[in-house]
Amino acid sequence: MKKVNVLFFIYELGAGGAARTLLNIINHLDRTRFNPILVTLNFDGAYEQDLASDVKMIKLNTQRLRKAVFPLAKVIRKENIDLVFSTQFPDLNVIAILGNFFSFTRAKSIVREADHFGGGFRTNAKLLITGLFYKYARQVISLSEGVKENLVRRYKVKADNIKVIHNPVDIENIQEKMNEDIEAEHKNIFATEEPVIITAGRLVEQKDQQTLLRAFAKVNQQLKSRLLILGEGPLLESLQQQAEDLNVKERVYFIGFQDNPYRYFQRADLFVLSSKHEGFSHVIAEALASGTLVVSTDCHSGPAEVLNEGEFGTLCEVGNETQMASQIVEVLTLSDQQRVDSVQKGYKRAHDFKAEHIVQQYEQTFMDALGSG
Repeated sequence: MKKVNVLFFIYELGAGGAARTLLNIINHLDRTRFNPILVTLNFDGAYEQDLASDVKMIKLNTQRLRKAVFPLAKVIRKENIDLVFSTQFPDLNVIAILGNFFSFTRAKSIVREADHFGGGFRTNAKLLITGLFYKYARQVISLSEGVKENLVRRYKVKADNIKVIHNPVDIENIQEKMNEDIEAEHKNIFATEEPVIITAGRLVEQKDQQTLLRAFAKVNQQLKSRLLILGEGPLLESLQQQAEDLNVKERVYFIGFQDNPYRYFQRADLFVLSSKHEGFSHVIAEALASGTLVVSTDCHSGPAEVLNEGEFGTLCEVGNETQMASQIVEVLTLSDQQRVDSVQKGYKRAHDFKAEHIVQQYEQTFMDALGSG
């Protein structure tokens, strides 16, 4: 039986949930049936070192997405691609569809929507146009029910054309990496009886670390603790200034992007997500797999699904630092037995997203796309 050549297209294999998702799919794909080929723009991504050694990786000779159409089409022809799979954000999916169209081959397109996109009139109008392009994809994949609802409402994609497949979590890899030693300069953060709160994500408006800092300042009025922030982004200096203005500068640690965040998750007492919107919130599932308790905003679309409406973690209102602070204190003051029980429940929940199981759903979707004409 001829192997199916699957081209995976992403902006770069850099930091972020979409990149980790793609990495998990590619690395766990059944090699007896599929031959994965990764294509990115001309960037060096942080997760490239984790890509399986048998995967062919091609970088297009451009760093501008709109100039990627014809180089991508050329790769599709040259590599005899059967399926073009794209993910990360709508513009990239459109480029993938166009690249496939101009390849003049019989390759099928599959697009995956990775977040709950939307906004003002111009943004929503653009999403409607994106929806027209999505009609040329053989399959649209949503990573959560909330994102699916958004695709139907804003993109006008028919619900029957959307399949929900949650993010795959590589639990074995997390278990292995979380036991690695942390950097020497960070050990002092955990060398304390004070609880350590951790968060991870790009330092951008979407992640709303501003609300987390305000909540953390309130927490310290009741319970002295520390906050560890993993991630890079344009808001670093303003967040550092905010921490100083809130008089918690000495208790907040900005340590940048970490290619192995799990060793930090495992040592922390609580993971907090303060986002304004998410697609699935891969990082919450990873925190649960690391044995870390979770407090998250109940934002569109993923956290409530991952935590099953609060069964496996605590949900609070977006932007409400008072409620977030109260829930942080509540979790940090659980009894030892309550904490053990909650950690075990969360770890069990993480197994619902185990990579091997989720990737099988992707494999079946790939075969269905090829077998439908």
